[in-house]
Amino acid sequence: MQKINILVTAASRRVALIRAFGRALQRLELNGNVVTTDLNCLSPGLYFGNRHYIAPLTTDPGYIPLIKSICANENIRLLIPTIDDELPIFGRHRQEFEEMGVRVAVSCERTGRVCNDKYASYHFFKERGLPFARTWLPEELDRERLEYPLFLKPRSGRGSVGAYRIKNERELDFFLEYVSGAVVQEYLTGTEYTIDVLADFEGRVISVVPRERMVVRSGVSDRGQTFRHSGLTKLAVETAEAIELRGAANIQVKLEGDDAVIFEVNPRFSGGIPLTIAAGADFPGWLVEMCLGRGPAPRIGDFTDGIVMACYEEALFLPFKGDS
Repeated sequence: MQKINILVTAASRRVALIRAFGRALQRLELNGNVVTTDLNCLSPGLYFGNRHYIAPLTTDPGYIPLIKSICANENIRLLIPTIDDELPIFGRHRQEFEEMGVRVAVSCERTGRVCNDKYASYHFFKERGLPFARTWLPEELDRERLEYPLFLKPRSGRGSVGAYRIKNERELDFFLEYVSGAVVQEYLTGTEYTIDVLADFEGRVISVVPRERMVVRSGVSDRGQTFRHSGLTKLAVETAEAIELRGAANIQVKLEGDDAVIFEVNPRFSGGIPLTIAAGADFPGWLVEMCLGRGPAPRIGDFTDGIVMACYEEALFLPFKGDS
């Protein structure tokens, strides 16, 4: 029986994703383990793998050496980064991991840096003719021609932290002072969608699953529904090819009529990925198959339309160790 061990970093609350990789190993009849890391020993995701490690911040100079040592000790074949901060870092070291026999489901360093920077994203996609919400630095704003409402968010941020709808100039001045390193975007109307995308290690798009974000909590889809739409699918493929995607990504758009506009691209697994998996697009399983050299042919459009996800809370109870 073949064996493939998987490392999921920054496990945090990504229980559903970790479980999905475990199920993929079982479905493929592989004798493997899922190993997890996180900064905090109370992160629930740590405890849904077979083994776990406590890791420092991604900015710590010892972070990559530690991850490499875990990969060596645990015979890791597939590495799944999950947070924005570490994407450029793993992109920079991707070749080093591959030389160790570890496939990293991450795009190149430039892709990670561009997507982590909302202002750089705007110019990147604009130059490639893809629709992206107009974005300004504070010093670029033409106060006399601004049309409210606007949207203000951190230039580098995630989870809707520090993101605000701006109704007038007084609010603009207040939140520009309140939010450090902010950018201002045009306010997009229409229905909000996330498009989950998977590309193989050569950049070929394998799957695209749009889903409506019906209820969003802390930047993550709490209730959603898969939605088959040829225009969103085409836009997602073009976006994935533009950023030279490797692995998973989620593209956030507003759709009004037939017009879709991107406002954020994250080249990593989305928080709402359980819905995409439930709809038949098994991103974790397909990544495992890719590691085995038998990755799937493109399955664009191959998912169940109209599946609704409604999330709920669960709790994990751990013995007190006195060091948390």
